[in-house]
This record gives sequence, C-alpha cells and structure tokens, in this order.
Amino acid sequence: MPVVMARDLEETASSSEDEEVISQEDHPCIMWTGGCRRIPVLVFHADAILTKDNNIRVIGERYHLSYKIVRTDSRLVRSILTAHGFHEVHPSSTDYNLMWTGSHLKPFLLRTLSEAQKVNHFPRSYELTRKDRLYKNIIRMQHTHGFKAFHILPQTFLLPAEYAEFCNSYSKDRGPWIVKPVASSRGRGVYLINNPNQISLEENILVSRYINNPLLIDDFKFDVRLYVLVTSYDPLVIYLYEEGLARKCNWKMGNTMDKRRLPIYVQVL
Repeated sequence: MPVVMARDLEETASSSEDEEVISQEDHPCIMWTGGCRRIPVLVFHADAILTKDNNIRVIGERYHLSYKIVRTDSRLVRSILTAHGFHEVHPSSTDYNLMWTGSHLKPFLLRTLSEAQKVNHFPRSYELTRKDRLYKNIIRMQHTHGFKAFHILPQTFLLPAEYAEFCNSYSKDRGPWIVKPVASSRGRGVYLINNPNQISLEENILVSRYINNPLLIDDFKFDVRLYVLVTSYDPLVIYLYEEGLARKCNWKMGNTMDKRRLPIYVQVL
C-alpha cells in the first residue's frame, strides 16, 4: 500500500470533491486499519480480471498508481494490477509505486527507494528460498539449538564443495541419492543417481539421501503445501492462508523399482 496513496486517501476521506469516486469508507478495495491514526490498506480482488469493474479500477486511476515488472514475465500480476487501475511504466523508470522483479535487489538499490515505493522481495529472503542457503541455515540452527530440534531434512551435501564428504558417505551407503539444482523450482533439473560418477560438477547442486520409506496415503506418495504471507520479519508477522494444496503421485509405491522412480504428481484440491 503506497504511502502517497495513503496520504491522499486520508486527505480526501473527509472531503466531498470528486464525487464520482465512491466513499473510501465503503470501497471494496480499501480496508482501514490502525488506532488513532487510521491507515488505508489496498485490497486486491482476483475476480476483477474477469469483471473489469470500473468501481475497482477507479482507485488506481484516481491516485495515479503505477508499477513496473523487471526481469520476469508475471502475466497474472500484470492483469491484477491493470484491473485495479495501476498503469505500467518502463522497467528503467524511477517513477513507480510497485516494482515486481524476478531477482533480488542489491542493497544500494533498496536504499534508493522512497517510502511510497514497494518491491516484492524482502532483503536476503533467498536465505530461505534457495536450497543451498536453506541447507546451510538449517545446519547452523542444528549447531546452535541442537540436532534433534532441527532434524528436518535427510543427509545432504552441497557439491562440488562437499564432494569428498559425499563420496565418503556414499561408500558406506550406496543410495539411491537425489540431485537438485540449488536455485531451481517445479522439479526442473532433479534426478536420481546410484553412483557419484553420474553427477555433473559444473554447477552448484544439492545431493540428498533419497527417502525409501516415506509417509504414504494408501501406498501413494504425496506432498502438502501451506501458503503463507510474511508481511514483516522484525517483528515476525505471518498470515497462514486457510486453504492448502495436496498433490498425490499417480502410481503406488508397490515395488523397489517404483521407489526409485521420481514421482509425477496430480493435483488434489
């Protein structure tokens, strides 16, 4: 919620000018929060993409809200913002309220942001979202708070840096092992190996012991995803979405060969 818009809303909330704009008290895109100083929060409605409601578009247009999309192709984000009256500016423009970027901003760029500008990444949030950084941070937590408190992942190695340690562990237990790129998603680049010679060391990868006896539902592998919104790290504020997503594998783990195959999931809502 850009501060400039907040100021404009506060100034006009008690004014009668621009009568074509519906009262902010009643507008579906505005929620008021705060104590003595009431603060407006902009609420986005997904169905606005289909309804093309002018009553929703008028907020972004009335307060001249703008956005830019940098180094990514976020068609859904673009559609949502456009439906709420935001106008898109060039990626190199400095006149915007929201920057939606596919990469993390450098510290010097973050320091140039005004209080009316927002970005879609917290600084260093990749410490949780990149597999290599998450692995290192879990190891750090195990050292700080004890192994049992953070025993939440199988034995893992970061290659090529820990290749010798991996080979030593492999000599005691030949696998299978699962290989994952450190900065990829949606299962891209994931494969199983039974021998260290099958691994390419040209880029950083994680190698983890493959779990042969996972928790199953009716002999099917599955995963569960819970969606959260983090609005602050200090203090930590997390909102948990009331619905989640479960995905189930499309074959049963009935034999050894099945256990070594990568699962293909089907979505269960």
